[in-house]
Amino acid sequence: MRDHSDLQSMNERSLAQQAAVRKATFSPSEKKVLRPFSIWEISQFMFDVPADTLRKKLSDDPSLPQGAVEEDGRQRWFSLSEINELRRRLRFRGRSLLPKRPGGRAMRVAVSNFKGGVGKTVVAHHLANAAALDGYRVLVIDFDPQATLTHSMGLVEVKEWNTVWGIMCRDLCREADRIVAAYDDPEDCPYPSSDELPEDVQSIGAQRVQDFIQKTAWSTIDIIPSCANAAFVEFASAQYRALHKAWSFFGCIARYLDELPEDQYDIIIFDCPPAIGYQSLNAAFAADILYIPSGPGYWEYDSTTSYLGQLGDAMEDISTGFAAIAQDAGIHLPKQFADIRLLMTRFEASNPLHAAMMDAFRNVFGADVCRNAIEMTRAVEQSGRFQQSVYEQDYRLMTRETWKRARQSFDSAYGEFRDTVLRAWEQREEKKEARA
Repeated sequence: MRDHSDLQSMNERSLAQQAAVRKATFSPSEKKVLRPFSIWEISQFMFDVPADTLRKKLSDDPSLPQGAVEEDGRQRWFSLSEINELRRRLRFRGRSLLPKRPGGRAMRVAVSNFKGGVGKTVVAHHLANAAALDGYRVLVIDFDPQATLTHSMGLVEVKEWNTVWGIMCRDLCREADRIVAAYDDPEDCPYPSSDELPEDVQSIGAQRVQDFIQKTAWSTIDIIPSCANAAFVEFASAQYRALHKAWSFFGCIARYLDELPEDQYDIIIFDCPPAIGYQSLNAAFAADILYIPSGPGYWEYDSTTSYLGQLGDAMEDISTGFAAIAQDAGIHLPKQFADIRLLMTRFEASNPLHAAMMDAFRNVFGADVCRNAIEMTRAVEQSGRFQQSVYEQDYRLMTRETWKRARQSFDSAYGEFRDTVLRAWEQREEKKEARA
């Protein structure tokens, strides 16, 4: 017979193996370090200019970052910070290299689906990396207690009070005090104030807005991480709702993000858990755009269908059952998305079954299906094995064509993602100007 001790022993063995992988993959200190990028990559994939033209710009202006030169003098390598300085200072035929930013607060994208294994974390990870290489400042929020995105970003030791759970505790305390303050006589308020909540909630709730944000190996990507203990948030949230029945539990993350300075980030990406619960509902209510990855099999299609129905029903239930609470908290219902997109992952164009499923998706969902799928390549497979995105992998460790194909697949998907974000962003700002 086997009990919890067997599970704990298996966990310990797996953690030891994870440490060995990190040591072999990241650095001797087990800390993830972002590799430099070559002039070939920068010119072809980031700046879209001939490599010789970029080299001439660098030669003409020694004050520009010059990168590190290989011993044979054939190639220069640049850090992300150096690349961003080049973006700020260089122009090619009058064209700025800075990314387009319509203004206002950051755009928020939830990467979500009901089924595990469809590539949610892979998509969130790669979109974040691609956006950073495009010059955007990115915040990723890991809602998933499996914490795969957190580990891929190089974070290992995370305390549960620094996760989404901590943000929800903080929100409960702040909302409790706001509701009490709305009464002329606090004694008339039928709901508890923050000092009447459990001590652990109060202590976690005392954190400041920036306390949850941690740096990553990418200078322009920050993260609100997750950890295994964050799974407790589903149980805790139910308890908190029982403690405070006027708490709009589905608006915690949206309120938190509204506290951040508008110019701190450009794009915020949520990696959601494979379930519909308090965390995934918070992600949905905070998101401007919903991105739904799905694999090319029937079971993925079946699960995506279930996810759409269950998320729609849950959001409808909140819109009707919590209308008064939402109105009091300043939340506009029903929740509206600027766009909803379905993205095919692990796609093989040469596989007739995959092609048939893509046709089925497009027949049912039409233009909501992204034109560019994420292709399954060796580099994509290795991204999960080594906790490195295609963008982080050094193309010298495989054939350049293998790496280039994977990179181009993700670049195409990212380009469509960027267009979706910018279109929604511009429409939002135009509406704000019209109201003003």
